[in-house]
Amino acid sequence: MRPSQSLLLGLSGPELTREEFALFRDVQPGGFILFTRNLVSASQTRQLTDSLRQLCDHTPFIAIDNEGGRVWRTSPFLPSPPSAQQLRTREDPRIIAEVGWATGQILALLGINLNLAPVLDIDHHPQAVNSLNGRCWGEGDQQVINHAGTFNRWQRRQGILGCAKHFPGGGQAQTDPHHALPVTSASIDELQRQDLVPYTALMPELDAIMVSHIHFSQIDDNNLPASLSRNIIQRLLRDRLGFDQHLVLTDDLDMGAIQQTYGTPEAARLAIEAGGDLVLLCHKFMEARNTLTSLEKLSHPILHDISCRLDKARGRLRTPPPYKEEQLVALASKISQLNQQFPPDSEDAESSTLSPVEDY
Repeated sequence: MRPSQSLLLGLSGPELTREEFALFRDVQPGGFILFTRNLVSASQTRQLTDSLRQLCDHTPFIAIDNEGGRVWRTSPFLPSPPSAQQLRTREDPRIIAEVGWATGQILALLGINLNLAPVLDIDHHPQAVNSLNGRCWGEGDQQVINHAGTFNRWQRRQGILGCAKHFPGGGQAQTDPHHALPVTSASIDELQRQDLVPYTALMPELDAIMVSHIHFSQIDDNNLPASLSRNIIQRLLRDRLGFDQHLVLTDDLDMGAIQQTYGTPEAARLAIEAGGDLVLLCHKFMEARNTLTSLEKLSHPILHDISCRLDKARGRLRTPPPYKEEQLVALASKISQLNQQFPPDSEDAESSTLSPVEDY
């Protein structure tokens, strides 16, 4: 396996530049991640994803963050469905299923095959500026299992892979990892009593898990964030919890939590050696060759295991359906109807300026 298969790269705009095309064609990354900056219209988005597939000699993962609420990358041309917080307040599994179904249908039409959702973080600190405002499915483990599980089940039935986040418990953070590295003293025993329960309960239905940029000081004594920690990825997630055959992703390595301490090449190597499969380079992706040079130091057994997991995940991908504008219009209408059942989410509105998470 080429080490470049462990790269999930961003793009600068709605069309590939000449430099990006040359880079991607040469490097052959494992996949791509799309943000609002890449999306102008539905037809343009589908043309973009088609072009990404055509330049790869394998089936690339094409990822997006379409959680609902304020984290909805397709907002330039589609209304966002209710947030996780709004949906958990209503406690109506039928509506959550409809949101998951519509999300999956939309992404399939757009040629996107991996949604970086659902959030499985427990809302420990509802008032904290930790980027999670409005995004959590519950303040307790069973609420998260019920609601996030329903959403994920229905998006997956549309052929979209789901990715749970932010392992092992992003809700423990009281600061925003986009700016600096959060630190928590939660132990494994404490996490197993609540934060890890949604992961273990839903694990048979999870295609991938994203690991957080949070330092768990009682678990890793090397001052490493979870995303770079072998104690957390290999020993806890893979060996202890049994998530050994599916994908593990880092959160964006361009976040302040990583950039203030590590360069991207070193962070990427540490993440893969810790047991990860894919590293996200969402903004400084044109420096991918520097990161690739670092990944070329990885051992053959590590690359072999990653290759097996990537192949298994790709085996679950479906060919995108033909693009039909009328189908997208109907889905947009469906989301608008769902939104009419909910009052404006004042908490989402107030928190929208507190984190870069919705501005990517």
